[in-house]
Amino acid sequence: MTSTVAEAYAACLDITRTEARNFYYGIRLLPPPKRNALSALYALARRIDDIGDGDLPLEEKRTALAGVRKDLGRLGDVDEPVYVAVADAARRYPVPLGAFEELVAGVETDLADVRIGDFDELVVYCRRVAGSVGRLCLSIFGPTGSSDLETLALYADQLGIALQQTNILRDIREDLTNDRIYLPADELERFDVRIELDEHGNLDDPQGRLAGYIRYAAGRAQDWYSLGWRLLPYLDWRSGASCRAMSGIYHHLLRRIGANPVLVYDQRLSLSAGEKAQVALASLAGARS
Repeated sequence: MTSTVAEAYAACLDITRTEARNFYYGIRLLPPPKRNALSALYALARRIDDIGDGDLPLEEKRTALAGVRKDLGRLGDVDEPVYVAVADAARRYPVPLGAFEELVAGVETDLADVRIGDFDELVVYCRRVAGSVGRLCLSIFGPTGSSDLETLALYADQLGIALQQTNILRDIREDLTNDRIYLPADELERFDVRIELDEHGNLDDPQGRLAGYIRYAAGRAQDWYSLGWRLLPYLDWRSGASCRAMSGIYHHLLRRIGANPVLVYDQRLSLSAGEKAQVALASLAGARS
């Protein structure tokens, strides 16, 4: 590894340590070569996500995302640390670079006011913004033995979709303040739920219907974790531990939300550093959250 590539990976590791509040607990369980590669992929995914969530004017966001697409098309020629590291990771591992294109498409959805019609539409969105990340992770984890890679990519996709459903339930209030409602409109109608804030800026739920819906949606997300965790037996011990840690932190959040939906009404729920460390340690022992 040349000094330029080494410096690029160091920059990506620094981004991961600083920004990957949940994923870093799993990424750091990997051996150094895989840790470097996955940190590079995370750093680029984070950059794409930050464009969508940042403070740039709308047209500048669109221009920035178009710039990411252009740079992905000339990856080996972009002399910038994150792209240098991603290009090196793609030479060493079977990175599906098209997954970044899907992530960009998903983030473009977030640029306008978001309304989701039904669960099928939600799955498409979740696959773009999170299933894509699951498949990127799989390319670094690498399956052991002879495996059906298409099936394993499906499992990775499903696990990413599970994590994104958790994010959506956690962030209902925050998303509403940005005029984004990811909960399917047909389901909200069926549960007679209106997503609104009360006079204190908290989620309004005078009849308890939103809490009932969140419990329902959390139960469905649990099924997606079960689907995605079928990937684990095909990973080596360190990769499996990393995958269990990353998904386990989100699964722990999901269980907490499902047990007490009102926790998300006035705050952005998260685990403490100690709780995340416990999940990571349990993952080394082969346990899931």
